[in-house]
Amino acid sequence: MNIEPLIIKFLCNKAYSISKEELEYLETWIENPKNQATFSRYIKVNIAIEKHLNTYDIERVEQKIKDQIKQKKHLFFIRKFKKAIIYTAAASILLMVALTIFLNKESDATYVKPTIVNDEIPIGTDKATLTLGDGSKIALKKGKEYIIDGITSNGVELVYDSETKSTVTTYNTLTVPKGGQFHVILSDSTEVWLNSDTQIKYPVVFAEGKTRQVELIYGEAYFDVSPSTKHNGAIFKVLAKEQEVEVLGTEFNLKAYSNENSIYTTLVEGQVAVDFGFVKKTLVPNQQSIINIDNKNVDIVSVDVYNETSWKEGIFSFKGKALKDIMKVLSRWYDTEVVFFNQNIEEIKFNGVLSKNQNIEDILITIKNTNFINAYEIHKNTITLK
Repeated sequence: MNIEPLIIKFLCNKAYSISKEELEYLETWIENPKNQATFSRYIKVNIAIEKHLNTYDIERVEQKIKDQIKQKKHLFFIRKFKKAIIYTAAASILLMVALTIFLNKESDATYVKPTIVNDEIPIGTDKATLTLGDGSKIALKKGKEYIIDGITSNGVELVYDSETKSTVTTYNTLTVPKGGQFHVILSDSTEVWLNSDTQIKYPVVFAEGKTRQVELIYGEAYFDVSPSTKHNGAIFKVLAKEQEVEVLGTEFNLKAYSNENSIYTTLVEGQVAVDFGFVKKTLVPNQQSIINIDNKNVDIVSVDVYNETSWKEGIFSFKGKALKDIMKVLSRWYDTEVVFFNQNIEEIKFNGVLSKNQNIEDILITIKNTNFINAYEIHKNTITLK
């Protein structure tokens, strides 16, 4: 029996069921000395909050789990979930989950009930607006098909016919709003995943033998570029603000949001040359270039590409991220505004991952349970952290 899903199901007892047999198996597994190293590693990797990395006690964690198991053996709630959801949960609850059980410093803070003036903030979904060359706009959304002149969409992705030929270069613009995401396959078979609050401009048909060029007007996109060897050596370029990325055939992530003063280019595979106008850098896999638009400073750093690109797989992965940065990502996906009533909590750093299918209130409850925020409020489309 796989132990990690059992730990996850136990920690998420309010949302996921766990059988009596599974509880007994979990209890036996934890008590086995042979599993101590595995258990310790699991806690360190998946449950650690940065502020406590050097202070938490694995033995205390273990004992609290044992105590909780004994207290809850007689409480079983059967709920019908698809099998896949249990494993999606593995990615959705590891951000600060159960930290009151594991890492709480026995806080005596007074409980403050959340204030909610809203039925529910919806989870993001597949949607975008396609602007054609003549200026007409087409709403694309999940479950709605669209077909016209070599362009098709099933509401999740937009596909351009690779066989279409044209002597006139016509541009389309695809705009993904907050609370949205979309996938587009360009006429040269290059695939682009667009994150929330993103806009990209590209030709309907790339001119044969000429540079294939697109523009990330703002936002974040993951590119899987069709190699130049399949297009008579034609290179692929992406423009983003003051930056130009030259590609021969590779996978990379580009983030250039309009409300941020930095551009982040993360190379997953292959090689790219990043040109900032005043300096040109070549990246190798697992490297990220960061350009500060204000002071023109350029840094090249090594990164975990999974943390930078997991959003396109339905996962937000955070490692040592400040709460203000986490909430900035979440505000785009849930199409909300976030206000910090207490600015002292903005820089608290967390490790963990979230599923993009998770309800925002579940995330807020988990954050509150760390005792690093006293309360939160949801008023219409605004979340206030206190």
